[in-house]
Amino acid sequence: MENEQILQQFEAIDRKIEALIQAYKALEKENRELRDIKARLEYELQLKTETEKQFDEVKAQIRTKIDDLMTRLTDVAEDQ
Repeated sequence: MENEQILQQFEAIDRKIEALIQAYKALEKENRELRDIKARLEYELQLKTETEKQFDEVKAQIRTKIDDLMTRLTDVAEDQ
């Protein structure tokens, strides 16, 4: 009788350990997936930042050209 109880306890422990192992594997998989998502989002953010920087540079160039044209138009208007 006592041996049977001990065997049942070992079986219960074995089931609990198996459940813990499965939970660990699931969390490990989820962690990998989250790391992949994080890496992808960091890459996308880097691309977005670079694109915004390029846009700002182009915008500054356009602003400079517009200012130059406005200055030339003002000069032409003043000469007449």
